[in-house]
Amino acid sequence: MPDDPATPVREDPAQGADETAGSGPRAPARQARHVTMRRQGPLLMEGPVEIELEDGTTVSSDRFRVALCTCRRSRRYPWCDTSHRRRA
Repeated sequence: MPDDPATPVREDPAQGADETAGSGPRAPARQARHVTMRRQGPLLMEGPVEIELEDGTTVSSDRFRVALCTCRRSRRYPWCDTSHRRRA
């Protein structure tokens, strides 16, 4: 790792180690995740994902897209179960 403090550094959670950002031979090829926010709905995120909850437990999903609950009404929290919808 370079000693220059201006060099951007990122932590790769899959590797558990810091790597210098860039396109060097050791830098993994990573694409940005696509996240969709809805005003009164879930947070839609491209998967697979691994989520750390407030209590420190980790949940994961290998689906191609996941809906994360933002209203906290879900019985399957942190996954959305459409509990945010108004019932008629």
